[in-house]
Amino acid sequence: MKVYTAIIEKCHNTDLYAGFIPGFTGAHSQAESLDELNENLREVVEMLLEDGEPIWEAELVVNKK
Repeated sequence: MKVYTAIIEKCHNTDLYAGFIPGFTGAHSQAESLDELNENLREVVEMLLEDGEPIWEAELVVNKK
C-alpha cells in the first residue's frame, strides 16, 4: 500500500475542509469533517490509480528546521 501526503486547509467562510495531493493531478476533494475528507481523498486516489501510476508534475519539498 502506498502512502500519499495531502495538504489540507479549512475555509473559515464555509467551514469546509479542502485537501489535495501535491503533484497528483486530479487528487483533490472537500468535506465537512477530516474523516470525510480522508475517505473522499482515498476514493479519488483509488479511481485515479485505475488508469495506472500517476505522472508526478511536482515534487514535495519539506524544510525541517
